Amino acid sequence: MFRHVPNALTGLRLVLAAVFFGMLSYFQSGSPTHHGDVLWLNIALIVYVVALFTDFLDGYLARRWKVEGAFGRVVDPFVDKVLVLGSFIFFAGKNFTIPWFNPAEIPQNVKTITGVTPWMVVVILARELLVTSLRGSSEGSGQNFGAQFSGKLKMGLQSFTILIILIYVNYWDQFPSRVEAGFGVFRDICIWVTLGITVLSGFLYVQRAIALYQAKNEKAP
Repeated sequence: MFRHVPNALTGLRLVLAAVFFGMLSYFQSGSPTHHGDVLWLNIALIVYVVALFTDFLDGYLARRWKVEGAFGRVVDPFVDKVLVLGSFIFFAGKNFTIPWFNPAEIPQNVKTITGVTPWMVVVILARELLVTSLRGSSEGSGQNFGAQFSGKLKMGLQSFTILIILIYVNYWDQFPSRVEAGFGVFRDICIWVTLGITVLSGFLYVQRAIALYQAKNEKAP
């Protein structure tokens, strides 16, 4: 009976991701009913925290009960990527933009309140596609291409940064100005560190793939 609990938690996290994205879709930061929409953003924050907890719990239980299987090895990272990539895509969208005023107080553009821009999402998505392609090619030829520490660190930082962004967009217009400015700087630091580790981990995986390719050629008759 216990062997199915970690897999059930992984499936639950996928459902929570769908609910989470639904809440983000409903929220409109620049709408006239912005303060009413915040309720949905508050729910999104709670759902995300629960999803993070299930991510920790399913791996912990699978290791403790020694019930790790193919389903968890495939579906668990898939759900993680859906949750992370989907979050950053939403954060870079129009739902989280507000008018940007020039000194004459004339709205001439918009800016994001998440700190995430489309090019950042492209970098994160490109890294995931590249590593997935390298893993598929290597393991298809019989070589082990499991996760590295840099990849796990990257996923942890991405998850933490999403949490920080959610907290900021929930309360930025309620913070005192100094607190809001400081938290905004911390949010931006988290985003840039996450981007740096994401790129670095991608580079390390490329190096590993090259090393595996060279080793395979050296063994070939």
